[in-house]
Amino acid sequence: MQPLTIRVARPTDDLEALRKFYCDGLGMDLLYAFSGHDGFDGIMVGQPGVPYHFEFTKKIEHAVGRAPTEENLIVFFLPDQAEWNTSVARMVASGFSPVPSFNPYWERNGKTFEDPDGYRVVLQNAAWQD
Repeated sequence: MQPLTIRVARPTDDLEALRKFYCDGLGMDLLYAFSGHDGFDGIMVGQPGVPYHFEFTKKIEHAVGRAPTEENLIVFFLPDQAEWNTSVARMVASGFSPVPSFNPYWERNGKTFEDPDGYRVVLQNAAWQD
């Protein structure tokens, strides 16, 4: 079976702030941007050739608000110590400071960052376990 391709899609109140977090901070590419599509503007970010990307949309005159809890996470597993260090340093250099993780498990081998909408991304210095 081929791996599934996944798009994580969610609304936001500030597309540019999310672009900075996911592209400048996390190092993803802006894959696509659109405006005025049935009343929505949006961006898709990710890395070419990987089977996932994130889509963020904004509907004019529709307030979305912040994440419902601090436990809404996306976790990236970075087993190589140098790559993990570089990723954490890029986040900090882009103006994003780590936040305390709600679940202390993620503090042991990772750093948690909160995007402008309050959703959290964990950079975990560990290998993915099946």
